[in-house]
Amino acid sequence: MSSQSSIPWFDEFIGVAYRYFDLRMNVVPLFSDQKESLNLWRDVIHWWVDPSIKIRFVETGNDYWFIMGADSQKQDTNISMYKLLPKSEHYERFKKGHGGEAYLRFGVYTKLTLENSKKDTLCDCGHEASDHDENDGDACLYNTCDCKKFSSFQVNLLKRKKTITDIKFLDEENVKDDVLAWNCLNINKFSKTESS
Repeated sequence: MSSQSSIPWFDEFIGVAYRYFDLRMNVVPLFSDQKESLNLWRDVIHWWVDPSIKIRFVETGNDYWFIMGADSQKQDTNISMYKLLPKSEHYERFKKGHGGEAYLRFGVYTKLTLENSKKDTLCDCGHEASDHDENDGDACLYNTCDCKKFSSFQVNLLKRKKTITDIKFLDEENVKDDVLAWNCLNINKFSKTESS
């Protein structure tokens, strides 16, 4: 247990996306800054040994903990990653269909405005950018739509990837049997609740 606890924990990423259209499903930690994601990959993930990469999804109510760690060929820069996230249909789809393996990739999440979107980009309201009026504060032109301002996003996946074959879904009650999940919750959840 102590080998994993000495590795620092990192949660400074936006969330996790899932992609289904490759040979394997993709697990994609998302960053808002491309340079930061490239540096993290170069300094940490590049050195991870593929068969040692572990991803744990610890479910707690309507949320889940995304937890990831690995043995590294460069121990001095190694970290483990975690984030508490709300369950989503994408998460559930990944859970049902991953088949015991996935690609790990990083992604860059960018918010889009009407100005920096293509005409066919869908707004969060479901209508295309071309259906929004630039002269009316970017409001949707459909009478039945309440959208007052165009809003969308784009995710760009970085090319580099690692293969993960150690994926587990756990309930919070049974994390004690898993070193990575137990260390994460012990350091990042249980210790914070006790100190507050």
